Amino acid sequence: MNPDGLQPVLTGELVVLRPFAVTDAEAMAQVLADPEVVRLTGSAHTTADSLAGAPPVEELRAWYGTRAGLTDRLDLAVVDRATGELVGEVVLNEWDEGSASCNFRTLIGPAGRGRGLGTEAARLVVGFGFDTLGLHRIELGVHAFNPRARRVYEKVGFVHEGTRREALRFDDTWVDTEVMAVLSSEWAG
Repeated sequence: MNPDGLQPVLTGELVVLRPFAVTDAEAMAQVLADPEVVRLTGSAHTTADSLAGAPPVEELRAWYGTRAGLTDRLDLAVVDRATGELVGEVVLNEWDEGSASCNFRTLIGPAGRGRGLGTEAARLVVGFGFDTLGLHRIELGVHAFNPRARRVYEKVGFVHEGTRREALRFDDTWVDTEVMAVLSSEWAG
């Protein structure tokens, strides 16, 4: 996806997307400690697990400290331009070079919600995927209990393609995962 190790800084009206640094671990620990982030991303299977808190900061330092050096994925910090606060992340991963496609995922913590930051961040990174990286297709999965995220993805241009029925188990309830994608020919920026 990023064979040259290109680490862009993408600037919009509301957010700046920039490469992660080791020093971002503390801010991401706060984002990842939010039970709603944990539940909506499918990172936990029970309410109790979603309340357990973020991984240790040392683990997060190791993780985020290696993101900028990767060539098979792109992880960018989402920074609120109004406050300078790191509020989440956007990721292009699961790159299939032969098909010029990848997966998209994002998470936005409480400080970044409800103001259009996630929508702009998604537009910026999807645009970079098509316009700079030359991708043909970007897809994602969104859990049925996350309609807010689905609305964001639809605004950006993602189209519902199918349903992975009962793909996630949360609190002894099966949850569908909606598969959505956008093609380069559909991308209008």
